[in-house]
Amino acid sequence: MTLSMTGFAARKGQGAGHSWAWDLRAVNGKGLDLRLRLPDWVDGLELALRGDLAKALGRGSVSLALKITRDGAEEGAVGLRLNPTALQAALLALRAVEDHAMRIGVTLGQASAADVLGVRGVVDQGAAEVDTAALRAAILADLPALLADFNAMRAAEGAALASILTAQIGCIADLVAQAKVAALARQGEAALALRDAVARILAQSDAVDPARLSQELALLVVKTDITEEIDRLTAHLQAARALLAEAGQIGRKFDFLVQEFLREANTLCSKAQSIQLTRIGLDLKTVIDQMREQVQNVE
Repeated sequence: MTLSMTGFAARKGQGAGHSWAWDLRAVNGKGLDLRLRLPDWVDGLELALRGDLAKALGRGSVSLALKITRDGAEEGAVGLRLNPTALQAALLALRAVEDHAMRIGVTLGQASAADVLGVRGVVDQGAAEVDTAALRAAILADLPALLADFNAMRAAEGAALASILTAQIGCIADLVAQAKVAALARQGEAALALRDAVARILAQSDAVDPARLSQELALLVVKTDITEEIDRLTAHLQAARALLAEAGQIGRKFDFLVQEFLREANTLCSKAQSIQLTRIGLDLKTVIDQMREQVQNVE
């Protein structure tokens, strides 16, 4: 089964006195790049999630966002607790600032309670009142369901990719067959051109080295023979079909195979020596390039 690196899943869960909302999405990438946006007050959550995601996913640029709400609280409120020591320090500092400002004739605006609460450390959020171990366990237990939804979408995208790649492989196979026919049709013309070339050489000099002449003719034949390119393209087609039938991560292998397809198509064009074969070679390069774009999304 072909999997796409593109996917999305959203899910809501509940447990340990809290509710949460997942948002998991991914696009293509050379390796596995995990980007997590998580509440930092749940001890050990990020490490555990990274480990589970790394086991479940092979490649892709993956973003996971998790929002947690305490049941019965406002959205985003995890539980607030005043830190008396920090509050006392903040108020004393505020009074010192106001006294100093008055001594030098500077008028300050009246500080509000919200200003004081905004001072770092005055308010503790959640950690002292939440059993983070139980919450972490509940969240991790909900992750497999999220991954199942995510992988179901990636499988659907992968099936669509496999269909497109299968059609492109079929198009390449048709063009390779056309190239075989065109190469056979070109043989008569190539033989005639070769005889004319030999006649011109012999007419220009009476002292032609037979060994050198044979060497040059053999080189000319090699430069125009596309048999090896046809055979390699045929082998690459078999390998591409076998890859699509494999399970697991085939993206990197397929990407390398497409490069080999393109190498042979380029060589075919350089040896074409005919308008028809050149056209077929250019069509081959176009389809192969389109296939490479699709392969970039395969895991």
